[in-house]
Amino acid sequence: MRVFVTGATGFIGSAVVRELLDAGHRVTGLARSDSSAAALAAAGAEVHRGDLDDPDSLAAGAAAADGVAHLAFIHDFSGTFDFAAACAADLRAVEAIGAVLKGSDKPFVMSSGTALLQPGRVSSEEDTAPPESFGAIRARNEDAAVALADRGVRSAAVRFSPSVHGRGDKGFVSMLIAIAREKGFVAHVGDGANRWSAVHRSDAARLVRLALESAPAGSRLHAVGDEGVPFRDIAAVIGRHLDLPVRSIAPEEADAHYGWLGHIVPRDVPASNTLTRKWLNWDPTGPGLLEDLEEGHYFTA
Repeated sequence: MRVFVTGATGFIGSAVVRELLDAGHRVTGLARSDSSAAALAAAGAEVHRGDLDDPDSLAAGAAAADGVAHLAFIHDFSGTFDFAAACAADLRAVEAIGAVLKGSDKPFVMSSGTALLQPGRVSSEEDTAPPESFGAIRARNEDAAVALADRGVRSAAVRFSPSVHGRGDKGFVSMLIAIAREKGFVAHVGDGANRWSAVHRSDAARLVRLALESAPAGSRLHAVGDEGVPFRDIAAVIGRHLDLPVRSIAPEEADAHYGWLGHIVPRDVPASNTLTRKWLNWDPTGPGLLEDLEEGHYFTA
C-alpha cells in the first residue's frame, strides 16, 4: 500500500519509514523543510511538503494514500513548551485526516502514549486516561482517532512507552542523562520504585507497520517491551556510566531538578502488551531499556 507518514523524519517515524519500505510498501513522508525532504528522498520515500499546522496539506497527503500513520507531535523540549497548544494542533491534524478517510475503510494509525493512563497499576489496552489527569487533553485526540472506526475508517491508536529507546534517541532518557551531567548527580524521586514501560525503536516501528496492515478497527495498541522498569534502576545505570552519585530527591524538588520533566519522571506507569501481542502476533525482540543503556551508546556524545 501507499502510506502517508507524518513525523516521518523523527526518531520513531524514520524507523517506521524504513520498516514500511523494507516490507514492500510505498511511503510518502510529510516534510516541512528542505533537510527533511532530502532525508526522506535519501531513504527512498516520496516527499509531500506541508506542515502539522496546515490541515489542508495533511488532507491532501491522506487523500492520495492507501493508509496513514500520523506520528508527528509538536515536541518543543524547552522551558516554554505549551502542551495544550501541541495537543490542539494534534487534534486538528486527526480531524483533517479523518475527514478525508471517512467511509474508505483505509487504515489510520495515530500515536499516543501509555504515560497518559492511570498511574499506580499495570494498564492494559482497554484502559483509558482518567478524565481529570494531565494526559486527558491528549487522550481526547486518541479518542477522536479511535472513534473514526464508526465512520468507516480502520483506525487504531498506538500508545508508545515513555521510553522509546535505541541509537540516536533524543527523548526522555537522553534528557535524563543531560540533566545528570549538568547537576553532577543522578536523581530519582523518593525511593525510585515508580515504573516506566519501555520499548526498543525497532519493535515500535514494526508494531506501526503491523497496525497499518491488520489492526482491528477502533483498537488501542501498546508499544511496550518492558512492562515496567523501576526508575531507580534506570538511574543506577546512568550513574554508573557517568561515574556520578545517585541520590533521592523529594517530590517537591522534582520540578526544580528536572524542569518540565518533573511531572513525568515520578509517574508510576507500567503497561501490559498482552492484547497487542494477541491481536497482531507482535513479539518484541529488541533489547530492553537497561540492556540498551548498558551498551554505552547513550553516553558517547
